[in-house]
Amino acid sequence: MLKAVILIGGPQKGTRFRPLSFEVPKPLFPVAGVPMLQHHIEACSKLPNMKEILLIGFYQPNEEINRFLSCAQQDFKISIRYLQEYAALGTGGGIYHFRDQILSGSPEAFFVMNADVCSEFPLPEMLDFQKEHGDAYSFVILGTTANRKQSLNYGCIVENEQTDEVLHYVEKPSTFVSDIINCGIYLFTPEIFQHIGTVFQKNQQDMLLEEQSNGWHRAEVIRLEQDIFTALAGQGKLYVYKTDRFWSQIKSAGSAIYASRLYLNQYHTTHPERLATNREGGPKTRGNVYIHPTANIDPTAVLGPNVSIGTGVTIGAGVRVRESIILHGATLQDHSCVLNSIVGWGSTIGKWARVEGTPSDPNPNDPYGKKLSKPTWPYVKNELPAPVKS
Repeated sequence: MLKAVILIGGPQKGTRFRPLSFEVPKPLFPVAGVPMLQHHIEACSKLPNMKEILLIGFYQPNEEINRFLSCAQQDFKISIRYLQEYAALGTGGGIYHFRDQILSGSPEAFFVMNADVCSEFPLPEMLDFQKEHGDAYSFVILGTTANRKQSLNYGCIVENEQTDEVLHYVEKPSTFVSDIINCGIYLFTPEIFQHIGTVFQKNQQDMLLEEQSNGWHRAEVIRLEQDIFTALAGQGKLYVYKTDRFWSQIKSAGSAIYASRLYLNQYHTTHPERLATNREGGPKTRGNVYIHPTANIDPTAVLGPNVSIGTGVTIGAGVRVRESIILHGATLQDHSCVLNSIVGWGSTIGKWARVEGTPSDPNPNDPYGKKLSKPTWPYVKNELPAPVKS
């Protein structure tokens, strides 16, 4: 029996994703036509022994989250629950706080994933990798390769090349440590809680030694990366499974466009029905394009490559859209042009207007280049007036 935990964070996090996170919780932002979280849930639901998926975060339960959970349970026929933290407890503190719910039913192992990663999610391969090591008490980190400069932005892993054991772990080092980086997807056995509990007890003792303690919950704030992985490295308990499949973080809104491109390309294998095709009376598409059935698009519009059109979108005659996400209720008036951008909910792009962002994609000549999270893109929320033509 398996379970999965998806760490969704909370409203005070994800500041680089603003202003999009003002409208909906970041984990529900649509990437390639579906909420960001749905990609994780789809991958988990394909595992034959997966019994339950738990979302852990400190968002207040609201209509959007409840509606998403209800629809996801119906679509994937699996138990999905949201467990709300009383405060931000860190990547380790959240799962430790809800350890009884995670261990209910006695799962043999459970996955932990950060909600803001975009991946092909090689979960079956991680399970096989753990079994090959023959140790029921070992833990697995999903890793991939980055170039030397970009590796400084991630958790870095030094491995034993013969055994794949993690010998050393450093979170966002100041100097180069390794080109193998942490992907934010883990496979744990219940024994992980013994190690987290040790850190929790140490935090409690440290608080007792302090003359003044700010915040009674601070002992429960535990980080998997700095507090757990650093201590486990070199003890024969932590291993890295390296993947050469696509992976990216969604830290800024601009990186959502890149993640959308990766998922749209994957749809050829996983969900070909989600990709639009050229047909008589419909708009012209180039490359991978997702169009929600409720969108109203003029047949003279040209969309793609790598475009996602949301619910109720209206696109006029002669419009050109490329490398962009158009969110629900938006209107692109006649002959407007949108490139490398996100057009916000209910926004309007005026006639003949041009909106163009600056892409910051990985270097195509660097096989280990990763997406940067710099906000070098335009997010359109207000109406743009049509320019005066001479």
